[in-house]
Amino acid sequence: MKKFRKVLDGLTTSSPVNPGGSPACGSAAGTPSATPTPRELEIHETLMSEHFQICKTVRHGFPYQPTALAFDPVQKILAIGTRSGGVRLLGRPGVDCHCQHESGAAVLQLQFLINEGALVTACADDTLHLWNLRQRRPAILHSLKFNRERITFCHLPFQSKWLYVGTERGNTHIVNIESFVLSGYVIMWNKAIELSTKTHPGPVVHLSDSPKDEGKLLIGFESGTIVMWDLRVKRADFRIYYDEAIHSVSWHHEGRQFMCSHSDGSLSMWNMRNTAKPFQVTFPHGKTQRDGRKESCKPILKVEYKTSRNSSEAFVVFSGGLSYDKAGRRPTLTIMHGKAITVLEMDYPIVDFMVLCDTPYLNEVQEPYAVVVLLEKDFVVVDLTQSNFPIFENPYPMDVHESPVTCTAYFADCPPDIIPVLYSIGAKHKKTGYSHKEWPVSGGTWTVGSQTYPEIIVTGHADGSIKFWDATAITLQMLYKLKTSKVFENPKSGDVGRSGELVEEDPYAVQMISWCPQSRIFCVVGTSAHVILYRFSKHDANTTITSLEVRLQCEMEDVISPSDTENTPCYSDPSGLSPQPQPPSPRSNTPDSARDSISCLKVKDRMIRMPPGYQAELVVQLLWIDGEPPQQITSLDLNSAYGLLAVGNCNGLAVVDYLQKTILLCMNTLELYGSADPFQRLTRSPRKNRQSTSDHVNGHCTSPTSQPCPSGRARVPGGPEGPRLARRGPGRPPFRKAQSAACMEVSLPVSSLTEESRENSFSRSRSSSVSSIDRETKEAVTTLQFMESYGRKSDSLPTPCLWVGTSLGLVLIIPMSIPMDEQERQEDPVTVAPAGTVLMLKGSILRVSFLDCGGALIHSPYEVWRDQQAPADPDRPRKRKLVNFSPSSSQEASGDCHLAVVCSERQAKVFLMPTQACLYVHNITESSFVLRADVVSVCNSVGLACFCANGHIMTLSLPSLRPLLDVNYLPQTDMRIARTFCFTNGGQALYLCSPTEIQRITYSQEMCDNLQEMLGELFTPIETPEAQNRGFLKGFFGGNSQTFDREELFGEASAGKGSRSLAQHIPGQGGMEGMKAAAGGVVGELARARIALDERGQRLGELEERTALMMTSAETFSKHAHEMMLKCKDKKWYQF
Repeated sequence: MKKFRKVLDGLTTSSPVNPGGSPACGSAAGTPSATPTPRELEIHETLMSEHFQICKTVRHGFPYQPTALAFDPVQKILAIGTRSGGVRLLGRPGVDCHCQHESGAAVLQLQFLINEGALVTACADDTLHLWNLRQRRPAILHSLKFNRERITFCHLPFQSKWLYVGTERGNTHIVNIESFVLSGYVIMWNKAIELSTKTHPGPVVHLSDSPKDEGKLLIGFESGTIVMWDLRVKRADFRIYYDEAIHSVSWHHEGRQFMCSHSDGSLSMWNMRNTAKPFQVTFPHGKTQRDGRKESCKPILKVEYKTSRNSSEAFVVFSGGLSYDKAGRRPTLTIMHGKAITVLEMDYPIVDFMVLCDTPYLNEVQEPYAVVVLLEKDFVVVDLTQSNFPIFENPYPMDVHESPVTCTAYFADCPPDIIPVLYSIGAKHKKTGYSHKEWPVSGGTWTVGSQTYPEIIVTGHADGSIKFWDATAITLQMLYKLKTSKVFENPKSGDVGRSGELVEEDPYAVQMISWCPQSRIFCVVGTSAHVILYRFSKHDANTTITSLEVRLQCEMEDVISPSDTENTPCYSDPSGLSPQPQPPSPRSNTPDSARDSISCLKVKDRMIRMPPGYQAELVVQLLWIDGEPPQQITSLDLNSAYGLLAVGNCNGLAVVDYLQKTILLCMNTLELYGSADPFQRLTRSPRKNRQSTSDHVNGHCTSPTSQPCPSGRARVPGGPEGPRLARRGPGRPPFRKAQSAACMEVSLPVSSLTEESRENSFSRSRSSSVSSIDRETKEAVTTLQFMESYGRKSDSLPTPCLWVGTSLGLVLIIPMSIPMDEQERQEDPVTVAPAGTVLMLKGSILRVSFLDCGGALIHSPYEVWRDQQAPADPDRPRKRKLVNFSPSSSQEASGDCHLAVVCSERQAKVFLMPTQACLYVHNITESSFVLRADVVSVCNSVGLACFCANGHIMTLSLPSLRPLLDVNYLPQTDMRIARTFCFTNGGQALYLCSPTEIQRITYSQEMCDNLQEMLGELFTPIETPEAQNRGFLKGFFGGNSQTFDREELFGEASAGKGSRSLAQHIPGQGGMEGMKAAAGGVVGELARARIALDERGQRLGELEERTALMMTSAETFSKHAHEMMLKCKDKKWYQF
């Protein structure tokens, strides 16, 4: 525990500039305040740098851009490879692991070592990797890099340690899985085909051993050539030359025939007795035309041929093969069972599929029970045991991207009753018609850890929907879905002012979320400059939605005049250029009056039946003014105890009383300052058309300080950017399609950027001095916070206040007078009076939070939830119950003051209230800027967590602002991450790592240490099922008695060593060292030792059981032999 002392005697709000060059903290007028009473403020801080460590915990969602699929039929584990080199391993719910190849090369193919706890991946950089799955965080054991040939196909026979690798040149190599080195045995393409063949057969597209004889390898070439290679005698048994290209091959389990899929949409069946021609060729989706020819069909990319005991008819499952004349049809999966053909249409293109069977042995009846279908953006499992082929209900959160994610929010340590309530409401709206059988991917083990607390993730989407997810114990399960678009009427083309030119594809896209879990009041900000307030109810209701319209405009030009004052965050223009007014852009034929004082969307004005759950109560919309659309909302705060809602944008601030459904305050930013404005501003030139606020930067993030909102004027008259700033007239649509969080701005849109600034927007160093180019922008409201605080220095008691942060680094404190009696609160007006108090920081304000004088976090007051739609009870009238965390009640010894923590994109400051003295200052970054800052509870204390545009994650102690952690976590941060990154309590954070996946991380050392207990086990010791009894006659007379010893053929003793120049062995980090790093110290060592002992004990137990069975069998045989001897002892030879 460290003790910090700060002597406050003599400090005033007009204190001098610190050595770092940060501006002094003072009142708006700059007059010194009364000196505080001399005393010592004792702060006991417990957070140390040892409490922090960055670590990824779990990834949720659908694997982005999938490429490959594999399944272990014994362990029941599924693997999905992606284009970015990721591997997702899935088992039972809770068993979900993500692995990443460091090279980032696409995964071409996956091969499980069935029931061995290992996985082989073949990547696009021609490298094979062996992953160890017997640890909770898989690691690479070996890698093999091919130098001269490109890998096209891999095949690993069941219970074999030799991997067949086909290449683009048509050669087949053999790799020892244990040592991960090449064998000297190679099947060259020119040996596989006949010498008389004049053309190259093409790349290897298929490899498989015959179910009848493991010593025979079937090689399929892309050109249509098929070779059955005898591994023992090193020659071809037969060769097939087919006219059509081959995409896949599948065996009948008896090994007497196999099926091929071709590029012309046909399926060919071949019999091993006669390979001269196929005995059957079918076009499943090709109709015979009038001239007798089959219509052309699309390629059948994959086929699987499986047999069943209960039916003499086999299952044939394939993808593709539709006729070309049926344009616009969705991708299909076809299931042929006898004469019945079922075509299943998919929503997205099929990447791969696998038929799941009961047995891992290829020479047994397969008994298929399900088909796993991997689509480009979905994951479907079809039940084959029922005639209508229903799909299984997916237990994984694979639909995060159902509509593109545009914003996220993360709430840890929620009220314990909120998750069951949301789940019970959401369960009523679940889809039906799923298969009643258990989810077939059921491998691994997972248990809920001991240190769990309720966690909820909220995602906003481009279609206006909101999803609540249960994120407790590193899992993710959908709780409840809310559609905000139901509040509005559908836009009609005949609607004046609301035509298609004003609202495009995604007018309801969610831009911001504010949720109070205690009061269950939920607020949504949409891209059409609207705010919707929801209340939660367990009962349905018939009600009308109140709509309030707000005119936020700026009558003064927010341009700061040149000033030599050093303490202001804006500086003189070195070029001496004064802003030049631009001529107005040409108007459209529609009169301005048609676009004046209208909203972008029309709220339903009739009685609406609302189901249980979140029910809309109020909609606040910003209006068009003089033919110009409203600027998008940039900040929002809600306080249920006050019954107030605050909204800010580039033009100003509006405060709404949602209890009385009235607008309390609607002022532009300049009017909030009054006479206390620290800047001299030029009067506004004649109104010009503003540029659309929906301009997007191509995947790059820019600081909201330098480009908050476009002012509609070229920032450098006559400069190179001038021609690019084409202003949007009123006839152009104000909203473009919401492109999910991957393309949305961090905080505020920018008008234009050069190519150089696009490339260096994260890395380039910018001086704290803001040039004239950056100054000619509007001052936007960037953060809002309701809190019990001191609006003026002279206040002796805290009152309800609204803290307003702007893009120029200023913080305004607005005190309010709110009636406390419930009846008076419903009738008497709330008084809002800007006090002129201003605090200054460098950069745009991001976060305001409050601590008591003991360093504990002060929470905002809230109203306890009550169901307003519940039937009235005369004996127990519903009254508002408020919970207040005022500074006076948080600490008796220092009840007359509290601390305000203010963080901007460049620095953080701690102020003592009400004196407004700056106690601590820390310049967070000079070379970048902060994207997200939150005051969080971690390790039973409070700290400031920051995420910077250069990918750094930092934590600072409070209130002393000591740096505790600074890690370069994401060297290349894109817009998607910048928009969705958020911290929460307990040392956790999340961001959208791809358009379809949510990555959760922790910055707490304690959670990193406990992570191994929280993760699921991928591998569980399971005895491999025994092969079926082949029957007495077949076994006795040796129908296939030849034994095949691969070691004898492929080993170094007989085949020699493989070429070192062809492939290079790279040892992996998955040995004991990698396991130590993954497991984390002694705890992991003990856990591994315990697991090893358990496995050894289990093997010893299995050996003991087998020994006992052998002894019993020997005794039985001895007994029968003795009885036979006694029976035959006295017989003569002719009596037998």
